[in-house]
Amino acid sequence: MAKILTVLYPDPVDGYPPRYARDEIPVISSYPGGQTTPTPQGLDFKPGELVGCVSGELGLRPFLESRGHTLVVTSEKEGPDSVLERELPDADVVISQPFWPAYLTPDRIRRAERLKLSITAGIGSDHVDLPSAIEHDITVAEITYSNSISVSEHAVMYILALIHNYLPAHEWVTTRRGWNVADSVSRNYDVEGMDVGVFGAGRIGLAVLRRLKPFDVKLHYNDVHRLPQDLEKELGLTWHEDVRSLAAAVDVLSIHAPLHAKTVNLFNDEMLATMKRGSYIVNTARALIVDRDAVVRALERGHLAGYAGDVWYPEPPEDDHPWRTMPHEGMTPHVAGSTLSAQARYAAGVREILECWFDNRPIRQEYLIVEGGRLAGTGARSYTV
Repeated sequence: MAKILTVLYPDPVDGYPPRYARDEIPVISSYPGGQTTPTPQGLDFKPGELVGCVSGELGLRPFLESRGHTLVVTSEKEGPDSVLERELPDADVVISQPFWPAYLTPDRIRRAERLKLSITAGIGSDHVDLPSAIEHDITVAEITYSNSISVSEHAVMYILALIHNYLPAHEWVTTRRGWNVADSVSRNYDVEGMDVGVFGAGRIGLAVLRRLKPFDVKLHYNDVHRLPQDLEKELGLTWHEDVRSLAAAVDVLSIHAPLHAKTVNLFNDEMLATMKRGSYIVNTARALIVDRDAVVRALERGHLAGYAGDVWYPEPPEDDHPWRTMPHEGMTPHVAGSTLSAQARYAAGVREILECWFDNRPIRQEYLIVEGGRLAGTGARSYTV
């Protein structure tokens, strides 16, 4: 029997379960392009419930224990005495989330002698050292597309909130108890007519482009895989051969590229200086794609008009992380891809993968990042090692 170690974010401070705002969520059976949503043989939770936290357990306990497996669930993932460190050496499966990542470093992988499967409950497996996973023949899988639309909606919200100065205006009527129209509109613009760019036009980036089209903006993008010409024509896209050209051309840049060696700290002081004064950056991909302190400097000197991000490094960040207090920010804890709607899909996908694993059936190619000692499936398209 297997031991499944699951690292999830802590429960709500007001207790679990929360009082839900809605009684149900829409039923989604497929994604754009035709890929079906997860199809496990069963579910032990109601879609729309909070299952991404410790008490939610991704709805896995009844299923796993009925098969004789051991499930360990924790939010303690840092330090030598953490539950993750204590339980990892004899774990067969590790399940983690991009929103509360259990960093599977080369050292941790080396000490996890029984580990054969790492599952990301969501999208983005860069918290796993992929070269080490390949070396130790660990299968790495994620629930591809499960929260792509969730993140794309969040990115569009960021763009509108930054450009329309929503957060400061909201603060005037709530925290400050004022009615300061002039202060609220002094940094308030229309997105209409702006040049908006997407760095990384995969599932999320393309969804952002589609959602921005009705705003009558001029759309730009860069991706290692150029989109079909008919799609470029449909959306009125301008393709840029490199990210530097894209950054210099746009008023708003939304980052949706994966994190790998070529994207780490890509947006440093030099790259940011090529952007127009008064540009905005939205980052729902990975924090390390931008240089943390370069972003702060660009905001403080007024070169960037705003930065909104859902991703940090490390996660959770330290209390004095400068992004908590930098000017003109719209930061959130990594929540874009963990809506209750998305949780229903990524929890179902985790169960689907486990069912396949324990029943010796193949895991969907679109879920695979590493298999058989090499990049596979989605991983072969999205990552380099």
